[in-house]
Amino acid sequence: MKVWVNGVVVDERDAYVSVFDHGFTVGDGVFETLRTTPDGRPFALTRHLQRLTRSAAGLGLEPPEDKELRAAVEAVLAANAGEPVGRVRITVSGGLAPLGSGRGAAPPTVVVMAGPASVWPPTTVLLTSPWPRNERSAVAGLKTTSYAENVVALAWAQHRGATEALLLNTEGYVCEGTGSNVFAVLDDGRIVTPPLTAGCLAGVTRDLVLQWCGGEEMDLLPGDLASAAEVFVTSSTRDVHPVDRLDERRFAAPGPLTSRVGAEFARRAAEDPDPL
Repeated sequence: MKVWVNGVVVDERDAYVSVFDHGFTVGDGVFETLRTTPDGRPFALTRHLQRLTRSAAGLGLEPPEDKELRAAVEAVLAANAGEPVGRVRITVSGGLAPLGSGRGAAPPTVVVMAGPASVWPPTTVLLTSPWPRNERSAVAGLKTTSYAENVVALAWAQHRGATEALLLNTEGYVCEGTGSNVFAVLDDGRIVTPPLTAGCLAGVTRDLVLQWCGGEEMDLLPGDLASAAEVFVTSSTRDVHPVDRLDERRFAAPGPLTSRVGAEFARRAAEDPDPL
């Protein structure tokens, strides 16, 4: 596979960043992952670049201009034509810096790479994590490369037979998955998802589901999910993914409204690969 590293497309064997990069030493960076369409175009690239800019601003990083990142994505997809590309990742880190938390004066490191699409089972299993998400954190809602918390929670869930960990916030409300947003279909037919104030990431797929399929933001307690008629999660690689079990609660998956949301999302995504 070919990788774009600081303006140059190289073979993955030659794709290196310094061990002194602040993204490597302290996790000072932001990233985006987006899927590609069946004809090889990046899906929702504009929205992903907008979120990357917001995340970078939250960390005080200055990412390259959109046109440079768009050119980098196009270059990587062109260089990997013929390869089984299904996803693209854009990473912007703090660049070279002294050891420790203080950032250096070097420009950010920027890497764009591609890889095969994630292969998900037809349904997913959530397990509530014992560790909360801090909705008052300085990086709450930012898509940073500091993912160790997610790694630990997901590994804990997978070790117990689940495929995603559900994170509550410090107030005990439902927040998000380690790499997904959470939706519930209530008994009255309403489709609801936690508000951003709960500490969750402003997922691109989450926002598109709300825009295209309807739904509302609502603070949810764990019991609200357990008593819901249906539950599903969303992400850029999962799209709309039915949940068949949350802890000990089982759901018929996909439920009728989840199926309807998934079909509508797929239809609209096929019509517009870069929805604004």
